[in-house]
Amino acid sequence: MRNIYVVCYDICDAKRLRRIYKALRGFGDHLQLSVFRCELSLMERAELIATITPIVDHDEDQVLVVNIGPADGRSSSAFEAIGRRYISPERTAIIV
Repeated sequence: MRNIYVVCYDICDAKRLRRIYKALRGFGDHLQLSVFRCELSLMERAELIATITPIVDHDEDQVLVVNIGPADGRSSSAFEAIGRRYISPERTAIIV
């Protein structure tokens, strides 16, 4: 089962900030400046954490991983936008 996670980060160093951003691009959709929406299995969540843990300075930086719930459940309506409308990314299979 896949869950939706919101990953937000506050990184104090520009070099680490770029590294975190690049690492998270491989796991989800970049929504805002320091916010990603990731649809992950438990194994992928563990991979994400293992990927970013060595990058983070544990005394200065903070990364929050928030479990919104199952991808097929309430998570599709869990985001409420004020201002510009939030559009949940559509996932479709492309056969080449």
